Amino acid sequence: MDTAKYGPCDIASYIARLRAEGELLAGAAELAGFDAPVPACPDWRVRDLLKHLGYVHRWAAGYVREQHVRWVDRASEAEILRGGPADEALAGWFRDGHAALVRALEAADPGMTCWTFLEAPSPLAFWARRQAHETAIHRADAELAAGAVTPFDPEFAADGVDELATGFAPREGLAARPQATRTLQLHAADTGDDWHLVISPGGVGARRGRREADAVLSGPAQGLYLLLWNRQDIEAASATVSGDTGVLLLWRDTMQVRWT
Repeated sequence: MDTAKYGPCDIASYIARLRAEGELLAGAAELAGFDAPVPACPDWRVRDLLKHLGYVHRWAAGYVREQHVRWVDRASEAEILRGGPADEALAGWFRDGHAALVRALEAADPGMTCWTFLEAPSPLAFWARRQAHETAIHRADAELAAGAVTPFDPEFAADGVDELATGFAPREGLAARPQATRTLQLHAADTGDDWHLVISPGGVGARRGRREADAVLSGPAQGLYLLLWNRQDIEAASATVSGDTGVLLLWRDTMQVRWT
């Protein structure tokens, strides 16, 4: 990854975005109700969303605050969802963990070192960016459970596409790989950003910029952000795809992201 083009936000801006996204999420969760289903996660209710992200915020804050240089074992997803506080305390518990993560990032020495799992200019930059987007995507989940998604800043949404395309996709690959190499061009029409993905039997490669591709997916940055994270379909994302639409289906059906 070219970390010189890491994103449009500096660390302080990512932290500010994290703060705002968490506040929006908490409000949307309370509006939807804790028993409301989460459309993008069919097995989840809103309470599960809060338990998951509340745990992730505490987990991330531990790396920043205690500067762990190696992976620290964590609870399984099943344990996370079985645990956590009762409904009457859940919103406050979520807000406390979110605020603690924001404070940990704000107080961290820019030169500190700790474990990370994607390439970044610094560990602090990694955790600020990752948690801003983790919270933003789950904020969309909570808002979709409540009704409609508050618009994202286009530059931030494009940065989220960049993290997914150049960070997660090469790391994770696809659960079902094609027998022959296929290519997908992404174009954010409102910001002018482009990414070229090469999906091969050996994994996924990604580069910024525009090249010939088997399929071209174009739309506003917010639409690409939510579509590629499987939060919206192509119509809701106001996006279009030309060429071999099977390439996009391959991505959408088999892209799997783990948060470690």
